[in-house]
Amino acid sequence: MSRRIEAALPFWLDRPDAEAVDVAHEAWRAGLRGLWVGEMATYDAFALATAIAAQAPGMRMNIGPLPISARAPAGIALGASTIASLTGAQVSVALGASSPMIVTGWHGRDWGRSVARMRETIDVLRPMLAGQRSSYNGDLLSSHGFRLRHPLPSARIAVGAFGDDMVRLAAVHADELVLNLATPARVAQIRERIDGYARAADRQPLHLTVWVPAAVDPAEQTWRQVAGQIAVYLRPPGYGEMFTDLGFGSLVADARRGTHRSELTAAIPSELSRLLGAFGTASEVTGRLAEFMAAGADTVAVIPATANDPGGRETLRCASDFLSVHGVHSCAPPKPEPGSGVTLRAVSSSLQ
Repeated sequence: MSRRIEAALPFWLDRPDAEAVDVAHEAWRAGLRGLWVGEMATYDAFALATAIAAQAPGMRMNIGPLPISARAPAGIALGASTIASLTGAQVSVALGASSPMIVTGWHGRDWGRSVARMRETIDVLRPMLAGQRSSYNGDLLSSHGFRLRHPLPSARIAVGAFGDDMVRLAAVHADELVLNLATPARVAQIRERIDGYARAADRQPLHLTVWVPAAVDPAEQTWRQVAGQIAVYLRPPGYGEMFTDLGFGSLVADARRGTHRSELTAAIPSELSRLLGAFGTASEVTGRLAEFMAAGADTVAVIPATANDPGGRETLRCASDFLSVHGVHSCAPPKPEPGSGVTLRAVSSSLQ
């Protein structure tokens, strides 16, 4: 199973939304072969990925994790197919349960029964991506008569998983499992569990991807930026329990009592960021990336901090250096022909 270094777009709360396009540009320039495009409260993931893929030939687009209670399978299939058919990019999708705040608060949907909903979503989505006409009746989902005009038979389905039931489901039914904000020790635990579940189901080992926040030569503003993002994840189910296991239960309790994010950010020590990411000199960052891979990650998706590194340029170049030094799989995308269209920087500028 090949090992990869990819990039995941950050949506730092203290930065302009369009900075995500700058990060995509720097990842492409660095020769990273894959980009993870999620969504928060800024851009629609499919629209953003289409804008990026049109100007980043050769870069695979991994869309999500998308909240399964807010996105219907037909919509997910159509969005992925749109990116591929308009840009020629290879596209895969990732699914997640998300959180009650987003699913119920933002979208007015039921967040419950996430494991059952995930199973049905995969059951509906996989044949859709393969080009089959939908014909499905489940307890939570149904779809009949939908068929993609531009199928994606090679698209992978990943699951962002928390909790043993969701991890088991991913190991048995998905192609990939995605971890966000995990230590190497947790990666090793998940690797062992999914391999065991796969063996029991007579399946090949699941591809395991971990998103890792990173920064070369972090400054004080870098730590604040990363802490501000961690503060968002202290409250949701799954993440809070993980932070508690790491010894930061008091922060989780404060978050769940309603403490303001700015106060939580100020209280988060750099120690927690270091546990979850790759920070320091270039050699320290690459050494930390190696730790995640040694723990069992097949792909490390670098989330570059940008507070002291515009577009994450130096951090993404460091990740690219890791590719050449460690022989990890890489596929440097070709440069566009002169006059082939606007650049990613131009797209970014137009969004300001």
